[in-house]
Amino acid sequence: MTTICLIRHGETDWNATGRLQGKTDIPLNQTGIRQAEACAAFLDAADYDVLLASPLKRARRTAEIINNELQLPLVVMEDFKERSFGDGEGMTLEERRKKHPDKIFPNQEEIEDFTQRVIAGVNQITLDYPDKSVLLVAHGAVIKAILTHVSNGEIGHGKPKLLNACISNIHFKENKWNVKDYNRVEHLG
Repeated sequence: MTTICLIRHGETDWNATGRLQGKTDIPLNQTGIRQAEACAAFLDAADYDVLLASPLKRARRTAEIINNELQLPLVVMEDFKERSFGDGEGMTLEERRKKHPDKIFPNQEEIEDFTQRVIAGVNQITLDYPDKSVLLVAHGAVIKAILTHVSNGEIGHGKPKLLNACISNIHFKENKWNVKDYNRVEHLG
């Protein structure tokens, strides 16, 4: 059975101030570094075969910090980059509500294209790592897209907000992905 442990990257200054990041490449802040260290302390290397990460700084650095402890093969996958929110990137929630109340930002990546890209990445994991345990460090919208797809909409988009450095788990059994748990943060306590 293939399993994927999905980890949202640690906090950035833009997370802390409610700014929409998207593909803007923002580094972790000190809280984010501590969150990544907490993930590393919580996870056991013996439980995983490979560590995958988005190429964006905040996810890649979270993965590197985790991997300082786990020492797994580290693979960067473009499929798991955050969604581009176009002109909405850098805006606070208040600014977005005022300027784009419909949540449609000019020049953003279409949700269908984004979801297709992310699910293609999950399908590639299924092919490349059959019966393996995979750690994947990615972004909130990426993990929501995966959870929404796997749960047929029961979990994911808007339900609930995924916290920085949260852990979610899915597994592939009998030709189907299933959600084991999601948005776990007890390791951050």
